[in-house]
Amino acid sequence: QVQLVESGGGLVQAGGSLRLSCAASGRAFSNYAMGWFRQAPGKEREFVAAINWSGASQFYADSVKGRFTISGDNAKNTVYLQMNSLKPEDTAAYYCAAGPLLSGSSYYTHQRYNYWGQGTQVTVSS
Repeated sequence: QVQLVESGGGLVQAGGSLRLSCAASGRAFSNYAMGWFRQAPGKEREFVAAINWSGASQFYADSVKGRFTISGDNAKNTVYLQMNSLKPEDTAAYYCAAGPLLSGSSYYTHQRYNYWGQGTQVTVSS
């Protein structure tokens, strides 16, 4: 049984930082991309960042470029999202996801990811 378990969410003031972690288990994740998506109340789920299976390529939404960094530790089957200079508009539930053999625009598309975590809440106060 595949499991993705997120941790690291919480309440932080604007300008602060958080690091989210996503631990994957239950299968081999070679050739799987890992992504982070977020969803605020009343809004659609949106892409935040992704990393390819080798870790050599990272992809970011324009809204987080320069502030967020995605990285992975294959030995631990864990992917991280370092979030700096947080803004109130970053407030959302953040979800980790895994998808096989992604390329091009599919990294940005939540329908291409077939494993999802339960989410972790990030709240940024102004």
